[in-house]
Amino acid sequence: MKYTVKNTALSALTGNVIVGVFEEGKLSPAAQALDQLSQGAISQLINAGDVKGKQGEVVTLRLPSANLERIFVVGCGKQGELNVRQYKQLIKSVIQAVKATSAAQVHNFLTEVQINERDLYWNVRFAVESIAESFYQFDQFKSKKSDQNTALQEMVFVVDSAQQTEAEKAVQQGQAIALGVRCAKDVANCPPNVCNPAYLAEQAKELAEKSPHFKVNVLGEKEMAELGMNAYLAVSQGSQNEAQLSIIEYRNHPNPQAKPIVLVGKGLTFDAGGISLKPADSMDEMKYDMGGAASVYGVMNALAELQLPLNVIGVLAGCENLPDGNAYRPGDILTTMSGLTVEVLNTDAEGRLVLCDTLTYVERFEPELVIDIATLTGACVVALGQHNSGLMSPNDRLAEQLLNAAQQSADKAWRLPLSEEYQEQLKSPFADLANIGGRWGGAITAGEFLSNFTKNYTWAHLDIAGTAWLQGANKGATGRPVNLLTQFLIDQVK
Repeated sequence: MKYTVKNTALSALTGNVIVGVFEEGKLSPAAQALDQLSQGAISQLINAGDVKGKQGEVVTLRLPSANLERIFVVGCGKQGELNVRQYKQLIKSVIQAVKATSAAQVHNFLTEVQINERDLYWNVRFAVESIAESFYQFDQFKSKKSDQNTALQEMVFVVDSAQQTEAEKAVQQGQAIALGVRCAKDVANCPPNVCNPAYLAEQAKELAEKSPHFKVNVLGEKEMAELGMNAYLAVSQGSQNEAQLSIIEYRNHPNPQAKPIVLVGKGLTFDAGGISLKPADSMDEMKYDMGGAASVYGVMNALAELQLPLNVIGVLAGCENLPDGNAYRPGDILTTMSGLTVEVLNTDAEGRLVLCDTLTYVERFEPELVIDIATLTGACVVALGQHNSGLMSPNDRLAEQLLNAAQQSADKAWRLPLSEEYQEQLKSPFADLANIGGRWGGAITAGEFLSNFTKNYTWAHLDIAGTAWLQGANKGATGRPVNLLTQFLIDQVK
């Protein structure tokens, strides 16, 4: 899809246009102009009840007197009450209507529709992101590919000349983020017999070819053993697929010595639970337990397009958790890379064991800050559902920056507490820590567990177990929180 920004009068256009109308017969400026050009045709349809302006309603008109091929009249609800979620939904609705026609190019006048507490930049950027989502499909493994059945090739955002630079910036950043989301979805949706830790490492290596700012290094199990990453390796030992830790370095800061921002993604390419075997129902969805690594990979792809003047290191902690004769057991005590020992009470609490060694490993980069992203706990899904990612950090400033990025990008997150009371739940009579803290506050105790390995830098944890994928008829990866994290990086430049 091609996106362009133009300053063109409606009266000078031919072809296809999108205009907005509101409830109670109120017209947007472009709809008013079009109504005049067509001798009141839109007003007549409103008076007849054929156009109601309800949010997401799309009516396709042909008005030869207006010198246009098609007019997509989009209902925007009550004037002044359109929120981000509704706006994204109506963009998807109009794209579905456009797909049903032979329109190859459409001029979009929804740029003049006000979204609550948002400006033109967000109007355009959210449109680009929503259009990309509308076109996404994953059919690489189908013998017969899906038919998009659409002629649409170009979306033209019509803006005032004074707004053109801002709109072009929104298009550029929106496309980069949409690319990152697509890359994250593609990797996460990939089946586990293809997407294993080695596959993740190959994707990282291919990314290095996109920009001279990238360098990739991959650690195998031999290197991990030499480093003492015994918790990480314990999780992997039940699988024939070797664990691989992929380190993607992006260096583009004006000061080469600037400390990097480190993003660590949990990459359990399949999680059967190990000896603490998961129930069979929906176990196929455990291919999505690498959603954290997928999102980090997506962000690094977005960075390749944005070329932000930052130093960022993305880490994909690839691993599989399977039961066999060599699998680690409940009751095992593991010595982590940090030297802390962990009593394993449940082998299905494996993500924190992979992450704790990875979080120790990244100390060598002397990071400005570290954010880990993980489909870590079912408890987070119970607490926050599938709408908000769980955010934990002992650093208020970093937490606020992430929450602000979540609000800006509409990639929602909610902060959960960390405190020593939860740390008490992780006590073990035989080791420094237990790998679970009991039934209550499970998402928080998982975050508390990780906090023991992050004492030497500023750190935040995002639990995306509820937001990384959808179930049911719309089953598939969401690409979250690529939007949030990319916005956070954009804000760091500011």
